[in-house]
Formats: sequence, structure tokens, C-alpha cells
Amino acid sequence: MGICISIASSEIHDQAEDQHHFHENVLYLTETIPSIGTHTHGSLYSKQGTKGLNQDAAILYQEYGIKGGAFCGVFDGHGKNGHIVSNMVRNRLPSLLVSQKYGVAKLEPTPESDNGRRPRKDLVKWKQACVSAFKVMDKEIKLQHNLDCSTSGTTAVVVVRQGEVLVIANLGDSRAVLGTMTEKGIKAVQLTTDLKPGLPSEAERIRNCKGRVLALKEEPHIPRVWLPHEDSPGLAMSRAFGDFLLKDHGLIAVPDVFYHRLSPNDHFIVLATDGVWDVLNNDQVASIVMEAESEQATARTVAEAATASWKRKFPSSKVDDCTVVCLFLQDKQHPSSLAPET
Repeated sequence: MGICISIASSEIHDQAEDQHHFHENVLYLTETIPSIGTHTHGSLYSKQGTKGLNQDAAILYQEYGIKGGAFCGVFDGHGKNGHIVSNMVRNRLPSLLVSQKYGVAKLEPTPESDNGRRPRKDLVKWKQACVSAFKVMDKEIKLQHNLDCSTSGTTAVVVVRQGEVLVIANLGDSRAVLGTMTEKGIKAVQLTTDLKPGLPSEAERIRNCKGRVLALKEEPHIPRVWLPHEDSPGLAMSRAFGDFLLKDHGLIAVPDVFYHRLSPNDHFIVLATDGVWDVLNNDQVASIVMEAESEQATARTVAEAATASWKRKFPSSKVDDCTVVCLFLQDKQHPSSLAPET
């Protein structure tokens, strides 16, 4: 299902417009930069549910800019044109983020400070670049005159690895989880917050903008965003690209941005759409990753486990699309051979 290609970051957008095969659900890219001393391998997989067209998209971009760098992301589309929006964001966001941070389409290594840590100033620049890139991305979607995105859009969770630093940007309810080794085995550390209307801070912003946050009687556990005086559209997330009908009523395309400095005990990152997290918890996913036969099989193993869990837990419900990206920070080993570094 993936595509394997060697392409420069500045070319992603143009190539995506010219080649229809970029509208596959998953996309693998790699720069032709020799990797020295830094390990990144990974896998990605998207499994269609039973609700109709698969609206998820995912990307794994190896050697993103610097040696050992990576860009990975998952995008969960919704609404009539959600599949188009998720693919558009997947194809465009990597090069857009580069241009917002550096003003050029080619990343350059950032000098490290005297103590060996990336300067805080550079991390602030990454946050500014993420916020700016997401803003421009949302505007570009709105300017697609032949694409109605009034009630269509997509979530986005992306992780950028630059050296030993992770930059995580999150919009909506997809999720990023880190697998780190402890004395008791692998531990899942959630890197993002699921941005849903039920969060007090999100609900407050929406209500301050005259939007309404209410759950349907048949789904009392799922708060949704509604227009001030209409029972529409009932969006189950509080941030997203697109969905312009709600953009004046509290829905925003501003990502939460976090940083994480990698330690020797950090083994992998998992990004997945909510179809996975609705039926598997963080620790279950981390365990599945550790037990997978190989790095290449990992994403598919997680997605298929989620689909099987849907059928067990909700036999009368339609199964959601399940999309996974796994980025390995070290060579995958059998759990029994692993021990945390002290």
C-alpha cells in the first residue's frame, strides 16, 4: 500500500499534484542523504474500515533534511471530502514546514549549544514554524475553489526528528505515543493530548465563540461541536484543518506543539488515527509493537489488531479506518534481550 520514492522536500508538493499515485493512503519518502550514526527505521500501514471510503492518510519521510532526520504523520479525514483533505495535507505539510522554518526548501543542520543540547531558541523556532505552517495549510485548503470543505476536514499529528530532539505537533484526536524501556519492560508515554470538545479548555474556547458543545442522546460519551442555532454539523473534535463552517465558532487549526529530547531508553514512536486508540490503549499498542515479527510488519500488525478488537468489542458497529506509523529509534530487538540503560 505504500510508495517508496527518493525525492527532495522542495519537490513534494509539485510531484503530488502531477502524480495520481500520491493519493494512496500511505506514502513513504526518503532523501538521498547518507545516514551516519543515527538510526531511524519504520513502517506505515492503513487498513480500511467498513464505513466506506478510507479517509485516512499517512507519511513516513526518512532522512528529512539532516542525516537521521525523519518526518512522520497521520491524518484522519472526515466529511464528504475528508479523503481529499487528508491527502492534500499529507502531501504538502512536510515542505511547507521546511519553508516556514528556514525560508528555503532545504533543511540545514542546526548547531548544538556548548552543553550538547539543541538551543532552546531553535525549539521556539520549530514551534513558530509548526503554528505558521498549519495556518498556511488551512488557508490553502480554503482557497481550493472546487473543493467544498465547509463540513469536511482532517486531523493531523506529526513528529519531526532532528538529531536527538523530537518536535510533535497535534491537531485533533489522532495520537502520538513513545515506547521507552524501563526495568519493568516497555512503557508507553503519550506525547499528545486528544483535542476533543469535552476538554474544559477546548469547550470554553468554543462556547466563547458562540459554538455549542453537546452530546447526542444515543452517544452521551461523545461531546460534539455545533453551530449556535443549528443542530449541525456535530464535529467530534475541537481542532482540525478545514471544517470552515465552524471556524468562526471555536474550531481552530492551531496545533499543540511539544518537544522531547530522546534518551537511550526510547525505542520507538507510534502515530495512529483514533480508529486504533478507540479500541486499544497505549500500553497495548506498545506491547504489540515490541512483539511484532519485524520493523516492516509493525504498523500492519497494530492496525490489524485494532480492527480485530473493533469486531470483538463492537460486533454490531461499523469498523473505523485504522492507520499507523511506527518510527524506530533503535534496532528492533526481542523484548527478552532488552534492558533499560542506567
